[in-house]
Amino acid sequence: MKRIFIIALLFLNVSLSQTYPTGQNYPPPTDLITVPTAATLMRGSFSLGMRIQDGGGMILGLRAGITDRFQFGLSYGSSNLIGDDSLRWYPRPEANLKYMLVDESITTPGIAMGLNTQGFGNFNLGDSLNRYDMKAYGFYLSSSKNWNTGLGNLGMHGGVSYNFTETDDGDEDPNLFFGMDIEINPEFSLLMEYNAALNENDMTTETLAISRGGYLNAAIRWTFVEHLHLELNFNNLLFDEDKVDYFKREIKIIYIEYF
Repeated sequence: MKRIFIIALLFLNVSLSQTYPTGQNYPPPTDLITVPTAATLMRGSFSLGMRIQDGGGMILGLRAGITDRFQFGLSYGSSNLIGDDSLRWYPRPEANLKYMLVDESITTPGIAMGLNTQGFGNFNLGDSLNRYDMKAYGFYLSSSKNWNTGLGNLGMHGGVSYNFTETDDGDEDPNLFFGMDIEINPEFSLLMEYNAALNENDMTTETLAISRGGYLNAAIRWTFVEHLHLELNFNNLLFDEDKVDYFKREIKIIYIEYF
């Protein structure tokens, strides 16, 4: 009986600590809702993404796996793209680069560095703003660890970032972010993340932001066709009740293909 108990404990430990294998049906995501992970697109693959935001806004993005460690992408969008108001195009295309520094193993997390200049929401023009409603992550270091559980993949992610492109509001502090994703079955996954928004807490930002203590976001991701993901996002769950009485809802569609 004692020997059986020891074997059962060893089996449970291996099943919870095993890194999700290469070529799985659920590849670790390169991003959660907004938070970057340490995963990159495989060499010879590309992804097309469309984020439908509040107020009829939309962001379109294209990313490609140049090598198994390096991916490159561009994105562009507009506020009021859907609706009857005037279009408010973003001032420039934004870049998304990521390089995996350290491979994930059974005992150690993967580590990546990257640059993402794409913010979210409206782009606010003005001498004291020139920034998105939610700032881009800018330059970042991210770390990820994945486990194979009884349900499927479980991923934990975190990192630090510094935005050097949206500093006209006078807030140049570095930022922290965390997140997780868990696979419920081969089609559905739950995602949750927290952006501390440490670079959005000065007086100028406080008049713009509708969050209280950072951004807490959650999402349901549905892979209803192979390579095609549909995501329903619930953003800014820590909204400031003195300013608004709602959280934001978004839809994100991601298509991944391999050459």
